[in-house]
Amino acid sequence: MSFITVIATWCGLLGIMVGSFINVVAHRLPLMMERDWQVSSRQMLGLVSEDTGPRLNLLLPSSRCPHCGHTLRAWENIPLLSYALLRGKCSACHAGISLRYPLVELTCGLLSAWIALHFGFTWQTAAALVFTWALLAALLIDIDHQLLPDSIILPLLWAGLIVNIFGLFVPLADAVWGAVIGYLSLWLVYWAFKLLTGKDGMGYGDFKLLATVGAWGGWNILPMTIFLASVVGLVFGLITLRMRNERTNTQIPFGPYIALAGWIALSWNY
Repeated sequence: MSFITVIATWCGLLGIMVGSFINVVAHRLPLMMERDWQVSSRQMLGLVSEDTGPRLNLLLPSSRCPHCGHTLRAWENIPLLSYALLRGKCSACHAGISLRYPLVELTCGLLSAWIALHFGFTWQTAAALVFTWALLAALLIDIDHQLLPDSIILPLLWAGLIVNIFGLFVPLADAVWGAVIGYLSLWLVYWAFKLLTGKDGMGYGDFKLLATVGAWGGWNILPMTIFLASVVGLVFGLITLRMRNERTNTQIPFGPYIALAGWIALSWNY
């Protein structure tokens, strides 16, 4: 095996393990945010704080079956392998385990391996892996909750500017302008749509996400990102509405398409 193949294999295995953690983030982070909002709202209204339930963060409590509450043992929590050994069912109640979990792990592993093959044994690979993992987590949360958490997007934006201080992907000036243009481009579209229709066409998280893509890849990848996100979003949006037999005013998250298009644009250009 060549050296780069070995690196890609290890990155793929690492990606599978990170994908397992991304599943946890996608499930728990929105719940943690909801708890914080409830506490903050009650404090602002001067109401007595209520018990929000058992402690919840990205590490505690241990993973459990959503059907029977069975705490997963170590061998039941091995990415991909446990799903195969359990045949997709809980060992306690035999309820089905969502196929999404192993698919996310496998997808993260494949994307991570491809990043290593594309960028080689470089600092670009290390940075692009972080970019990939964070986008995947944000994508899943936006699909589930139509929400792009600042706790993921803003650190990723700053990380893009920091790595480009050293010109890892683009000169710092291009990265700064990428963040500015990325944010303003969707911000202007948002306000134009709002003034014409009186409705919100997208959320502020979408502005921040496109700014993040610009901070990593520079202003020059933004046209490709916007074009791909718009085309793919339109096609899949129409297919989704058709399959669900819903009306065209149904809200469809745009963040996943920005994330996917931004990842492709960064990989394609560098």
